[in-house]
Amino acid sequence: MAQVTRVTEHGGGVWSIPVPIPDNPLGHTLVHLLDTDRGPVLIDTGWDDPTAWDTLTAGLAACGTSVAEVHGVLVTHHHPDHHGLSGQVREASGAWIAMHAADAQVVRRTREAEPSRWLLYLEEKLSAAGAPEEHLAPLRASRASGRAGLPGQRPALPDREIVPGELIDLPGRRLRAVWTPGHTPGHVCLHLEEAHPAAGEGMPGHGRLFSGDHLLPEITPHIGLYEDPDDTTVIDPLGDYLDSLERVAALAPAEVLPAHQYAFTDAPARVRALLSHHEERLAGLQALLATPLTPWQLAESMEWNRPWEQIPYGSRNIAVSEAEAHLRRLVKLGRAEAVPGGNPVMYRAI
Repeated sequence: MAQVTRVTEHGGGVWSIPVPIPDNPLGHTLVHLLDTDRGPVLIDTGWDDPTAWDTLTAGLAACGTSVAEVHGVLVTHHHPDHHGLSGQVREASGAWIAMHAADAQVVRRTREAEPSRWLLYLEEKLSAAGAPEEHLAPLRASRASGRAGLPGQRPALPDREIVPGELIDLPGRRLRAVWTPGHTPGHVCLHLEEAHPAAGEGMPGHGRLFSGDHLLPEITPHIGLYEDPDDTTVIDPLGDYLDSLERVAALAPAEVLPAHQYAFTDAPARVRALLSHHEERLAGLQALLATPLTPWQLAESMEWNRPWEQIPYGSRNIAVSEAEAHLRRLVKLGRAEAVPGGNPVMYRAI
């Protein structure tokens, strides 16, 4: 049985349970438990893994409840370290699962897609971004072999919708959905519009914010282009994210309860730091584009948490997607443009 050592009671019927993410530097997802008049509700569930499941169930016991008593699951976004165990929680408890419609559509698309089609889409996308042949070859080999299936169970389909701006139907609680696209198209934060337990001690701010991956105390979340072979809409996820940050700052919560790291205060200050970080990064990338570069070449030139040569294969795909999101933002701001006739496409500063 997994040992839970850091279950935290935040007061006012709120707890957090650190559920491990296998082989990931983030370490764990903070699954939050919110007590309601109809039973406990989970905000996210953690990765679909036996150790994670054991940790979640032991954590619920440490909070004085059990998975069988869970009334509902609110999913901040569809990523597997947040939504992975939702289906197993529903099977064990009969709980409903709620998610924003945009991320619910991603889940449906993932469940219905042929893996070989996704591999072809990814291969074509990376080729257009300037990926070298040695990076494309494994994708071609996987598609040709017919063994393109992905490990793990299919993600659970939600049966309720989280509607932006509306109060969640939680008896005895006042929890409002705040749509914060950027990290995913349907990412939501959840604003607990109740007095903070420490309000009597002079803590400034308005309630508490379950921020998922949108607002973290030390980490800047990944912002990449959303993957959808059937949608050719020109999107700007980084622009959406920056707008969403300002929306959260305006709420001025007394405390932020994120899905990774630790709870913190002064959300507006953290937002200001993130806005400044992204502006500095955009300016730096614009300077790099004094010489035309493909998205792959730009990703190679960007600063990551380790040298490009040490970044694993799959993480390079994520890095290129992030480079493309920054390029999309620079183009929209009129600070960069695609070089006509390029194949693969190259971008240059304006």
